[in-house]
Amino acid sequence: MTEFVHVDMPKSHPGVARFESTVAHAASFKRSLSTSRSLAGMLLTAMVAALLVVADQLIDTWADGHLLAAWVLMWVMAFTAMAFLAPAARRLAGLLVTRLDAWSARVAQRRADARLWAIAQKDARVMKDIVAASRD
Repeated sequence: MTEFVHVDMPKSHPGVARFESTVAHAASFKRSLSTSRSLAGMLLTAMVAALLVVADQLIDTWADGHLLAAWVLMWVMAFTAMAFLAPAARRLAGLLVTRLDAWSARVAQRRADARLWAIAQKDARVMKDIVAASRD
């Protein structure tokens, strides 16, 4: 008499599947963040911090016994500064990112040209191709 055993085994390990889904989620989260947005947030934070230092210096001399009022005033100034400076920080970050991208592309093109020229110095066929392309 012949008996067959049918065991249903999963195709993948549950821990590995969880890890793969976590990695995929982290990769999609990383793609969702934009560079200019992060840079804008850091610039905004820096500008607000500078304004808070100035506000603290001004309020420190003015508020000897009015510490709570000074604290509330300082935070009102901080949130007002964030509201007014956010668009400027976003524009500045976008401009900075585009200029850095253009600079990076120029550097990469120069490096590629230098590598091609170095190859052309050693290989006559490549040099002939460059000369023929420059005539057109």
